[in-house]
Amino acid sequence: MRHDLNWRNMSAYDLDAVEAIAEVVHPAFFEAPEVLAERRQLYPNGAHMLEIGERAVGYVLSHPWREGDIPPLNAPLGAIPPDAGTYYIHDLALLPVARQMGAAQFITAVLARHAAARGFATMSLVTVNGSEGFWAKQGFVVQDIPELTGKLLTYEEGARYMVRPLA
Repeated sequence: MRHDLNWRNMSAYDLDAVEAIAEVVHPAFFEAPEVLAERRQLYPNGAHMLEIGERAVGYVLSHPWREGDIPPLNAPLGAIPPDAGTYYIHDLALLPVARQMGAAQFITAVLARHAAARGFATMSLVTVNGSEGFWAKQGFVVQDIPELTGKLLTYEEGARYMVRPLA
């Protein structure tokens, strides 16, 4: 990774940058500013910003969730479920300038250590924008859960639910 590339904890002051990055990286997956803010607020330890110098170029939002399930897109969660059994990566978004630098692999490893330290046996996510290959290289495997078909289609036709064991 470049020496001026830095992941740091996200603050409420970063939400405008998160929205701007999301508009570029995920224009087909709109999430209201209040939804993004709630994700950060509900689990601050899973919200990080990526900077080159002091310019925001990426973010990740992640939190515990129910194993074998996915949170709805663009809807508030209300709370982290008490029966959360997996560590869910809701969104990892990097502007083109920040890609191919190892930043996504780095933060995925950080999140995996965080999840394992908190006792989660797995991490999970939904792939979009043809990112399945990247996530497979990070140890995630597609899980075919028929009950998720309808929810996955709310993301996009090619969306896949993937799980990574941490043990």
